[in-house]
Amino acid sequence: MFNLVRSKFLIAECARGDLALLRWALVLVLLWSGAMKFTAYDAYNIAPLIAESPILSWLSVFGVQGESNFIGFIQLATAFALTAGAFSALFSALGAAMSMCFSLITLSFFVTTPGVAESSAGGFPAISAMPGQFLLKDTVLLAASLVLLLNSIRRMRTLAFAR
Repeated sequence: MFNLVRSKFLIAECARGDLALLRWALVLVLLWSGAMKFTAYDAYNIAPLIAESPILSWLSVFGVQGESNFIGFIQLATAFALTAGAFSALFSALGAAMSMCFSLITLSFFVTTPGVAESSAGGFPAISAMPGQFLLKDTVLLAASLVLLLNSIRRMRTLAFAR
């Protein structure tokens, strides 16, 4: 009985624990980070990143807290899609694609945010602790999202051919 429940729960990963580990790590990061966006602390810390971004600067029409709330909502929606993706390869692909977009936008801050390169260490490729190293972590989130996306697409194709 336990094996039946477990295999249905990990349908998107085809019972591969390594992929499930990536999924739940992404869910945790997105839930935590998304929830923090609803705090004034996080809103004011990300405001300079958003202000310098050609992709997200339009969010300023909502004010500092509003732009942060918008991003938090999208992060939470991504986490919920990834959670539903444990049961559905389609939701898994949707959540992974959303997570990839999030990571790519965050990584774009490397070229738009002042202070990423650490001038006291000779400039790029030396990066500052904040915001440089803070932004760099998104390369791992991007890779995890890509692995889940590719696996979900393979799973959807396998299910489609099995019909």
